[in-house]
Amino acid sequence: MRQSFSFKAAMWKRLKKNRGALFGLIIIVLAVLISVFGYVIAPDNSPNADLQTVEIQAKKPGYEQQFLKINERKYLGGMWIEHLVSGKKNHFQLIPIKGYRISGDSLLINKFIDDDTTVVQYYSINNLTFDHPENIENNIITKKYWLGTDKFGRDIFSRLLIGTRVSLAVGLIAVLISLTLGIILGSLAGYYRGWVDELIMWLVNVTWSIPTLLLVFAITMAMGKGFWQIFIAVGLTMWVSVARLIRGQVMAIKEMEYVQAARALGLKDSRIILRHILPNILGPVLVIAAGNFATAIIVEAGLSFLGIGIQPPQPSWGLMIKENYNFIITHNPLLALIPGFAIMLLVLAFNLLGNGLRDAVDVKTD
Repeated sequence: MRQSFSFKAAMWKRLKKNRGALFGLIIIVLAVLISVFGYVIAPDNSPNADLQTVEIQAKKPGYEQQFLKINERKYLGGMWIEHLVSGKKNHFQLIPIKGYRISGDSLLINKFIDDDTTVVQYYSINNLTFDHPENIENNIITKKYWLGTDKFGRDIFSRLLIGTRVSLAVGLIAVLISLTLGIILGSLAGYYRGWVDELIMWLVNVTWSIPTLLLVFAITMAMGKGFWQIFIAVGLTMWVSVARLIRGQVMAIKEMEYVQAARALGLKDSRIILRHILPNILGPVLVIAAGNFATAIIVEAGLSFLGIGIQPPQPSWGLMIKENYNFIITHNPLLALIPGFAIMLLVLAFNLLGNGLRDAVDVKTD
């Protein structure tokens, strides 16, 4: 136990010296916090940040718009945990306006249609304020879209924040699936050898020979489009690299004296693998897990861009690129470039962390 603690302390000490790895770790921690508290941070905290205002579609970053907010009379609210997980359902209507004035007990607005067109509409102040006309100013709000709006008039910044959940979730679940399958099959192949090794390695080689994107595409088509289907599909294509690594590590450690001693004492094979072999290959597993995490994010973005990954209205960075890539050659290329930059930054963070972990677990780097 003391030796294990000493190794972890030395590993962390070496990792802290790697500025690239620390930068990646900071980005990942920030991404995790954003994914957890996304609906608290996002200006649009509606489910999937899907509040659409088509009159203000494809606006550039920093755009401001005034709205008339029409609230529902009865709204009982909801549990805070529900709002944190899935957002807060809209119990109001937002009407974009370009000026207003009060005339008696009526509110006259210039409804915004486009930059050159407005329509005059009348609303009863008593109906808007539920018989509290002195509060009419509370129904006039101004929203700022820090990263602009997409072609449906949705807040890009809010959808970018909520989309972080998808990227981290697909990476996490894909890594868990790939590690589970890879560790089990790799351990069996490396420990027992013989026909078990030959069968598992045949399966690995067959899976490895199929292009990753094509295999994910086939699995997705078989299971159907959806949130959980894409996670499983990505995970089922990434276990082969884990299995090959684990197999090689187990074959090497199997010949160590302490493993031979454990076998001589009559310990069960499962106990030897779980208690004496796997804990000693944790370092390489962490390295490949970070790499697989980055790969899963890219694969999910590619599938969503092709239309077979995450489905609308759920925000995904790949889907955001698909919905707005036409604007790259027009007046607002940032609509597609911003989610692309987010993908690049998060993938870079995991790659930097993976490189740092690789150096940290290598005792020869001291």
